[in-house]
Amino acid sequence: MSADLALSSLLEHPDNGSLTVVSGRETLWREVHVEATDADLPEPAAASLAVLTVAPPDAPWQIDALLRRVRDRGFTGVALTGGDFLGAGSLALAERIGLVVLRVERPTALAKACWELLEARDALTLSYVRKVAMSIEYHAEGLTDLLRHLAANLGHGVSLIDSQGVLQGVGDELPQSVLGATDFTRRIDIVRTDEGSAASVRIDSRSREGLRLVFHGRALGDAQLNALATAVEVAWPAVAARILIDEVDAVSDVSRSSGLLGDFLESRGQVDADLARRMLDRGWRTTGYHLGFRIVGRVRSDPLEMLRFLAHELGGFPIDSHATTRGGGVTGWLTFPHRPSPDDLEGYVTRLRALHTLAQSQTAVATGIGSLASGTAGLFETLSEANDAARLAINRAATGWFLHIDRLGLEQLLLAWTSNDTFVPAAQSLLAPLNGGELLRTLSAYLDNESGLSATAAALGLHRNTVWTRIQRVQELLGVDLHDPETRLALHLATRAVREAG
Repeated sequence: MSADLALSSLLEHPDNGSLTVVSGRETLWREVHVEATDADLPEPAAASLAVLTVAPPDAPWQIDALLRRVRDRGFTGVALTGGDFLGAGSLALAERIGLVVLRVERPTALAKACWELLEARDALTLSYVRKVAMSIEYHAEGLTDLLRHLAANLGHGVSLIDSQGVLQGVGDELPQSVLGATDFTRRIDIVRTDEGSAASVRIDSRSREGLRLVFHGRALGDAQLNALATAVEVAWPAVAARILIDEVDAVSDVSRSSGLLGDFLESRGQVDADLARRMLDRGWRTTGYHLGFRIVGRVRSDPLEMLRFLAHELGGFPIDSHATTRGGGVTGWLTFPHRPSPDDLEGYVTRLRALHTLAQSQTAVATGIGSLASGTAGLFETLSEANDAARLAINRAATGWFLHIDRLGLEQLLLAWTSNDTFVPAAQSLLAPLNGGELLRTLSAYLDNESGLSATAAALGLHRNTVWTRIQRVQELLGVDLHDPETRLALHLATRAVREAG
């Protein structure tokens, strides 16, 4: 055999005969010789690895003599089969004479691995491709199951990544340096860093963009990386198909859960036996205490994508949580088996605010939180309150587009009154001179921001002087004085009613 073989590459080979290092460090070999005993080895054999298929003798002095004979023939490494054959003296000797000593359970498998890495590159590639084919033939319950099959058969780490990081991984963790060095513009990419190496391929998927499938290891040689590059290209269509199948299943499941939530809300908490059974089958317990939340897009957004993101984050909450799409957003709730303490409840509201902030980094959203309530009727109540709070939060830049219904105080009491059939027409008539345009928007933001010119300008993205000019025009058209507290309250309620009606 003639080429370069690294010890680290040999250790990474999935079929190396259960190879372990007894003594020595990283070494390169140009040749590998497989013989029964050291007497059959050629001489000289510089920078070579000897694989002996017959177990060595037991006596320490005989082991020492064998190591000296192998090294004297020019070998820098020897693989021996058998038990614990090196004592402290033999280990010291191997270190002193510069001989790497390996233990192998199946010498013939090690010989085949050496042959694949040195000479039979095509055979190594074929071996990996065959293992990929075997993985695809297995029935997979989902994407994670398919990745698990691939990792188990290949003997290397398998990851699904995008530019933000690792989405799913099985086996050894993908080093951050390898992820950072991956070229997402290339179809096939091979990466080597001090922490590891990998071969990856771009996944062409209509449903998800920017995905790559990665086969990786700690110290893969050139032969292994080139073979894995072919294998990963063979594997990606099956992974893309599995992603599509899983997403179709997920959409169907979300559709069912969204319909179930709609049925519950229409029942106004008065569930019959069939609805109760369907909710229980889905794991929605109506007993205990509930805290509802509602997250909606302030711009056009995909509720399913929002749900996918939120569901992943809610999985980290140490409490039962449920969420599904509803209209143009996501509705969900937390369920507590016992009434939480005020401090615990505040902690979960803080967690939901952090979730809102995280969602804000993805797209413009508004979030409303209901009150803590118990039982089936309480679940309906807190979800309804969360919906009301979310509608108010859409116009609340000053609060970061996040509102907890318990924090609304007087406004919570006036919310239902300003929505009635008598107040809304009166409010519309009062504000009619503003023609429902930029003057009405400016007045509404001005009152929401406690009549502060700077805060209003920041919320609307305008210059402070522009806000002042518009407010002066509003006072002229309506014939009012906005310095009067009662006038401000009346106009604030009127703008709220008109906005809610719109």
